Formats: sequence, C-alpha cells, structure tokens
Amino acid sequence: MVISMTGFGRSRIESGGHTVIVEMKTVNHRFSELNIRMPRQLMKLEDKIKKQLSTFINRGKIDLFIDISGGGLIHKNLHIDWGLIEDYHQLVNKVKDTYSLKGDIALSDLLGRGEFVTVEETEEENAELDELVMEAVLKASDELRKMRMEEGKALHADFLIHLDQIRICLDELSAHAPAVTLQYRERLRKRIREWSEGDPDEARLLSEVAIFADKSDITEELTRLGSHLQYFHATLNQDGVMGRKLDFIIQEMNREVNTIGSKANDSSISTLVVELKSALEKVREQVQNVE
Repeated sequence: MVISMTGFGRSRIESGGHTVIVEMKTVNHRFSELNIRMPRQLMKLEDKIKKQLSTFINRGKIDLFIDISGGGLIHKNLHIDWGLIEDYHQLVNKVKDTYSLKGDIALSDLLGRGEFVTVEETEEENAELDELVMEAVLKASDELRKMRMEEGKALHADFLIHLDQIRICLDELSAHAPAVTLQYRERLRKRIREWSEGDPDEARLLSEVAIFADKSDITEELTRLGSHLQYFHATLNQDGVMGRKLDFIIQEMNREVNTIGSKANDSSISTLVVELKSALEKVREQVQNVE
C-alpha cells in the first residue's frame, strides 16, 4: 500500500476543566523529522509522544502543535525579599541623616522594584491532564494517518496511469526497433547506387549494416527497462516504506531511457524517448511524496 508523506490531523478534547487542542501536519522529507511546539509543562511527555508517532510515521517532516487551557496548570506564588527591603530602608535613612535630606519612602518605591517583589511560577503535577494530552495526540495521529493513506491511494492511481503510458511506449519501441536496421540498409543501398551508378558490394553493405545495427541496438536497454517497470509495479503492492526504493527504480529507468536516446538514429524512436522521459518525470515527482 502506498502511503503519502503529506497529511493533516486535528483533535480537541475537553475534560476536567481543561481543553486540549492538538494539530499535526506532515510534509515531504528524506528522513523522519519531528518538531513539537507545546507548553513547557508538557515537555516531560516529549519522548512518549515521539514513540507514539514513530509507530506509524517512518518518513516525513512532522510539525506538532499542542495547546492547553484551563485552571490549575501553573501555580503562582508571590515572593517578597524582606531582608533586602530592610537593607534598602536602612540605607535610605542613613543617606538622609548623613546629608540632611528630606523625603519619605513611598510604597511604590518598594513594590515597583523587581528585586523586592517577584512572582514565582511552579508547574502543577497533573496525571489526568497528561493522559488527556496523550489521548488528543492519539486522536490527531489517527486523523493524520487516515489522510496519508487516502493521499497514498490517489498517488497509486496516478502511478498506474503513467506506468501504462511507459508500457505503451516500450511496446512501440520494441515493435519499431528491428525496422530501423532494415530502413538503414535500404537507405545505404540507395546512396551507394547513386554514387557508384551500379549495384553495391553486398559483402561491404552487410558489414556496414552490421556495424550500424550493433551501435543502435537497444534490445538490452528495452529488456532492463521492462524489468524495472515490473519491479516498480511489484513494489507498489508491497507494505511498508517504499519511497526510497521507488526513487532508485526511477533513476535506473531514466538511465536506460537516456542510453536509448543516445543510440537513437530514428525520428520515431526519438519521439518515443521524449514521451518516456515525460512520463518518468511525472512519476519521479510523485515518488517524492511517497513514504
């Protein structure tokens, strides 16, 4: 089964006064890469989330967003440094006495200074909330997996269309290739007659035709290309990660087509080579989306 690397999943769960929203999307990537953006108090769940996602995502870049709201997430405490305030008060009074200065210390002078009054935040341990987050991640993961599988079905159908085009071109090449040598032989015979005004030396003619046939023979390339095409079809029907394997097969198919193009000494073959390259390029582009 073909699985796409592109997908999106979203979940929203409310329980116990908390709301958890999870969104995740995946795009093409050579390897597996996970980026998680979530509240600091959930960082302890990062490894657990990664293990869960790795059970069904083998390739692709994953962006995961987790948002939580509700009370009891963070406990805030007001901290006052009384010792520092006392030192400050004594210092001000000493300066006033020493230099005969007037003025009183206002409450704003103390509360407005960050070193005197601070708000300390402590994270609340909440096992119920942790379970809620993992449930939301699992639900969003399931939505993402379904979408990747649906996208994979569309990719599979598109592959079959282009692979059929490649098979048609291969059959036409196989049927037309033998005629190229015969056509060359007749052209060569005609030219020799025009130049020499007589019948050509048959032995010499056969020798030239044999050299041409050897240089322009594409039988091996067509055989290997057909074999690669069968292997591509077989791989599409396998389970598991196949994107890199399909990409390698396409590279080998392109190699054979380029060789056929370099040997082509016929306009019909050249036209078929162009069609083959066009179909292979469409397949190659879609292969980049396969896990």
